[in-house]
Amino acid sequence: MLEQPDDARPAAPVLRDPVVIAAFEGWNDAGEAASQAVAHLHEVWGAVELAEFDPEEYHDFQVNRPTVHYDEDGRRRLTWPTTRVSYARLPDASRDVLLVRGIEPSMRWRTYAAEVVEHARSVGAGLVLTLGALLADVPHTRPLPVTSSSEDPDLVQKLDIEPSRYEGPTGIVGVVQDAVASAGIPSVSLWVAVPHYVGQPPSPKGTLALLHRVEELLDVSVPLADLPEDARAWERGVDELAGEDGEIAEYVQQLEEAKDTAELPEASGEAIAREFERYLRRRDDPPRRDDGPRRG
Repeated sequence: MLEQPDDARPAAPVLRDPVVIAAFEGWNDAGEAASQAVAHLHEVWGAVELAEFDPEEYHDFQVNRPTVHYDEDGRRRLTWPTTRVSYARLPDASRDVLLVRGIEPSMRWRTYAAEVVEHARSVGAGLVLTLGALLADVPHTRPLPVTSSSEDPDLVQKLDIEPSRYEGPTGIVGVVQDAVASAGIPSVSLWVAVPHYVGQPPSPKGTLALLHRVEELLDVSVPLADLPEDARAWERGVDELAGEDGEIAEYVQQLEEAKDTAELPEASGEAIAREFERYLRRRDDPPRRDDGPRRG
């Protein structure tokens, strides 16, 4: 069950045409690209936390253990694995967001998914975006592809995305998508492909690719802070690692050749136009703070 907000947490506000954006650490989150995308949005949009799921209901603490840390006052704190729900009012936009970031539960998946739906309903969400990341045969030197799919035929047509055709094992993202669809809430699933040979976290290039797709779907500008430079530094680091191993370097070259000979939607006129529009929107963003967003 959801923990009731304490005195430090406000009650759920009235949101404008809200959209839910959700990501879950674990099986659905190669390189933590998806969960870090939601963490980035929480930071740069100044999200306010509303509630936490009760970890006793969903987690095996021998699999996802609590952690101990010391706060700024030197007091020892225990943090439990959980799912946090927060909201943000988007500047210069006509809609607000509800952010859901958690860990794939160890048990009671249907109940867990029902709680996500409950929160979406409580704010009157008209759209749910779930973010995921998977390991794939893609080169780190090229734009990481993001696939968008939906079970809603109206969204498929309106957004020009693919209908959901996946069959096979699924994670909590698939279960949440099914629960949302059963509740009659339109939803879109976004998945970024992360190079399988460098799938350990962090994956800032994957996070960046997901955020660009969120910008396109919601027609909003996301402050990126240090993320583009983090992505470039990540790519340079992988370049150096590949340069030290001839087999990996050869494999990367094969992936590059396969990618370059295939159709490249990233190089289309439509994609270039979208990138230019993003630049124009972001050009007038206020300067970022020196410390940038927190990662981790």
